[in-house]
Amino acid sequence: MADAQTKYKLIILYMLRKVTFPLSNSQITEFMIEKEYTDYFHIQEALNDLVDSKLIVLDQIRNTTQYEATLDGEKTLEYFSYMISNDIKAEIDAYMRENAFELRNESSTRADYRQTGNGDYAVTCTVKEGNESLIDLTFTVPMEEEAERVCSKWPEKSQEIYMYIMEKLL
Repeated sequence: MADAQTKYKLIILYMLRKVTFPLSNSQITEFMIEKEYTDYFHIQEALNDLVDSKLIVLDQIRNTTQYEATLDGEKTLEYFSYMISNDIKAEIDAYMRENAFELRNESSTRADYRQTGNGDYAVTCTVKEGNESLIDLTFTVPMEEEAERVCSKWPEKSQEIYMYIMEKLL
């Protein structure tokens, strides 16, 4: 019988296999806590172990960390998925089906900024569909507060901005 931490890792790998986009730390954590599989600290330990063993990769933008399974992670899940109960698999499957649209929107819309050589801030805003960028904008603003404000508003305004640009260009 596998120990609890191994099961948490397999559950995370199973979650990542059920989607075609990265899942954020908060998405994984919220699901596992909501289903009362474990607590926050055990989830973070499992995620760190999976990254350290190269079974998942992380991408960090500002204060959001997103995870995707590696090929080794996929193979590991194939070998050991029997250790996850059918009830847990069914709960994950149902959750992913019911929340796929919201989960994908959260993880496909990204915004980040960096300071340029002349002291301005270059803001990069993207919307991805799978591995492809639907829109990728980079522009500068003079103050860091403005860059932060743009980044925080991008998830909510990205679709409207995309539609506006397409309308004007087509």
